[in-house]
Amino acid sequence: MKKYLIVIEQTGSGYSAYSPDLDGCVATGKSREEVESQMQEAIAFHLEGMARNGEPIPEPHTYSAYVEVPPQAR
Repeated sequence: MKKYLIVIEQTGSGYSAYSPDLDGCVATGKSREEVESQMQEAIAFHLEGMARNGEPIPEPHTYSAYVEVPPQAR
C-alpha cells in the first residue's frame, strides 16, 4: 500500500485538499474528516484512471516538515 501526502487548507466554506505527488488530484469537504475521506476516494479514482490509460503510477516522494522562525523584532 502506498501513502501519498495530502495538503489540507481551510477555506471560507470548508476545506480543500490536494496531493503534490498527483497533479490535478483535489477534493473538498465541509470538515477535515470529510475532505480526508473525499481525498482518499479521489486518489483511488485518479490512480485507477492513470492505470486504465496506461500511464505510470507515480511513487510517493513528497514529504512535509515544519520550520521554526524567530519572532520579528519590533
